[in-house]
Amino acid sequence: MADLMEMARQLGKELQKDERYLAFREAAERNDADEELQNLIAVFNQKRLDLGNEEDRAEHDEDRVKALGEEVRAVYSEIMRNENMVAYQGARAEFEQLLDGINRVIAISAAGQNPDEFDPAAFSGSCSGNCSGCAGCC
Repeated sequence: MADLMEMARQLGKELQKDERYLAFREAAERNDADEELQNLIAVFNQKRLDLGNEEDRAEHDEDRVKALGEEVRAVYSEIMRNENMVAYQGARAEFEQLLDGINRVIAISAAGQNPDEFDPAAFSGSCSGNCSGCAGCC
């Protein structure tokens, strides 16, 4: 077991050197440093809280709920158009794809299948429900 844990630690160290990890961390740092984006996120969170509070009121105002819902969607759209957020979303997706591939190799290995036969390029990321051609579920 100690050997496996050491291998996992080594994998973690190598993961932190990978360009996808580094791009993801850099994008996250740019998001954190983007004052405009952080202000938009704060506004979004407050509007979402206001919407939830209004919806929870016994006699809530439907017009206010509708208006707050529109405001939440508008601020969310603005957040998602922010260039740093766009870069972050892309970097996060690539990094998550890497992690998913690693997890699938481990899962198919644990299921007794040959890990060398896993082709991440052939994996679509969705399950059809028919396991006949599947490399195994995570």
